[in-house]
Amino acid sequence: MVTQVLFGELYRVVEKANEWLLIQLVYDNYEGWIHELQSQAIEESEFLRLADAETPVTMDLVQLISREPSRTMIPIVMGSSLPGLTDQQIQINQDLFIFDGLVSGPFEIETAIIPEKMLRLRQQICDDAMLYLNAPYLWGGRTPFGIDCSGFVQMVYKLKKIKLLRDANQQVTQGEVISLLDEAEPGDLVFFDDDEGKITHVGLLLDRTRLIHCSGKVRIDAIDHQGIYNHDIQQYTHRLRLIRRIL
Repeated sequence: MVTQVLFGELYRVVEKANEWLLIQLVYDNYEGWIHELQSQAIEESEFLRLADAETPVTMDLVQLISREPSRTMIPIVMGSSLPGLTDQQIQINQDLFIFDGLVSGPFEIETAIIPEKMLRLRQQICDDAMLYLNAPYLWGGRTPFGIDCSGFVQMVYKLKKIKLLRDANQQVTQGEVISLLDEAEPGDLVFFDDDEGKITHVGLLLDRTRLIHCSGKVRIDAIDHQGIYNHDIQQYTHRLRLIRRIL
């Protein structure tokens, strides 16, 4: 498994091989294979309408969404997309989906130029990261029931409707470089490399001495100019390479 597609996320079919479809996600352009039974085709016009629609993100750990007129109940997880949600309803083809759970609030563009709002947004991002605390590690995972390091930071930012790419070696190309840990702020992304200099891990700063990241599980560890220090095993586990500011 390379990644997970959550409810409401759109994709294009790139290739078909027997009953398998190679798809490309609209959200981050990531590609992978799914079985055709997992796919629901829609017309190009409907695809474009949904792609352009306001898209809140679910905030409940797990919630049910009702598919009408069959009244089928579908469980969806935190971070799922609700394209075109209006009055708790989503229209996709002839189906009407009803959702009355918690959704992300609107992101205010003026946040970037109002320091107080920026501080609040940074704290909200850290608070959202804590919702995944102790989630088990799963390669390719993007949910509280299994997630990897880059999927974790991607989903935390998605809850605030800020797009990150899928893998750590892609995310390291985004945002602004921060030269020193002493200049970093909560919500900044911290990247780590291997002996060959390849980016292999990413975490999110809670402050200048702690980060939250997914290594075995989503956990909080100490960080300094060398890297991540795990007090449980009393050793450094990841070597610091780069800090990036997304906000």
